Amino acid sequence: MASTMEILEELRDRALRDPRLRRRLLDTKKSADPLGSFCRACRELGYEIYEMELVSAGEEFYAQIKRSTNGGGENSPLLEGQDDAYELFFAALEEEK
Repeated sequence: MASTMEILEELRDRALRDPRLRRRLLDTKKSADPLGSFCRACRELGYEIYEMELVSAGEEFYAQIKRSTNGGGENSPLLEGQDDAYELFFAALEEEK
C-alpha cells in the first residue's frame, strides 16, 4: 500500500502532465472547504486520501527527516515547510504555470 506522500507524488506528476487535471486540483483551493474538496477530488480519481491522512503525512515525513539529522534531538534545525504536505503539493502545481 502506497503512503500518502507517495500518492501525492504520483498525483502531482500526473497533474503536471495533464493540464485539465492540474486545473481541477487547483480549483479545489477556491472551495469553502479546500482540503475536503481536494481529498474528494483525489478519491474520485482513485486515490484514497482523507483529510487527517494528509495532515499527518507531512508531520510524519518531516519527523523522519528530523530524526535523521543531528540525532533528531531538540536542537535539530526547523525545516522550512514542515508539516504541510498539502501546501507543498500545491506549490509544485502552481510553480509550473
